[in-house]
Amino acid sequence: MTTNPAAREWAKSSYSGAEHGSDCLEWVPAAVAAGTVPVRDSKNPGPELRFSPHAWTAFVGTVRRGGFPEA
Repeated sequence: MTTNPAAREWAKSSYSGAEHGSDCLEWVPAAVAAGTVPVRDSKNPGPELRFSPHAWTAFVGTVRRGGFPEA
């Protein structure tokens, strides 16, 4: 995987957009199999957080099940 964040293929949440508010994140899907998943704020794509594939998969599963209350 490239270390240049601009050269990566970032994915954005399907809930991203005006009807869902502006709090969205982006991640690099190809990184899930590579050992570390970079995640960043879509409206301010600066520093990245990095998660293990296991932690990322657990997070996504919890979101899909509605495990986090809406703010």
